[in-house]
Amino acid sequence: MDAIDRVVEQWAKEKPDLETEPMSIMGRLMRIAKYMETEVAQLHKRYDLKLGEFDVLATLRRSGKPFRLTPSELIDSMMLTSGAMTNRLDKLESKGLIVREHSKEDRRSVTVELTQDGYVLIDKIIEEHAAVQEKLVKGINSNQKKQINTILKGWLTQYE
Repeated sequence: MDAIDRVVEQWAKEKPDLETEPMSIMGRLMRIAKYMETEVAQLHKRYDLKLGEFDVLATLRRSGKPFRLTPSELIDSMMLTSGAMTNRLDKLESKGLIVREHSKEDRRSVTVELTQDGYVLIDKIIEEHAAVQEKLVKGINSNQKKQINTILKGWLTQYE
């Protein structure tokens, strides 16, 4: 019996007709997500990065050469507001991990590109990031991972 089972058991006594299966699913997902976020945040903190800053660097890196995107492309791929993106870009630029360049043809057009330091950092940290993720799901066999992924992917389509 885990903490979620205890909550469900208490509700069963107090309100026997209450449907608690969704509560159990959400409670477990939220607790797992919290543990995962904490582990990943510890890794990023070692490199003086926040999760959002890591996401920007990773998005630029996986975009392929020349590792350059517009802020709009970054926003679309990360589902952020422009204000949140500007804040992240300001921090990453002050750390020397990205540069923003205005187009010579249209000064309103800006691109964001990894610097050499940003490229080296994200290439190093992504390996550790993947290792942390692997550690976090080590208790699940490969068949279970596929099943969970299929279920979550289908479920996520109801929101996206």
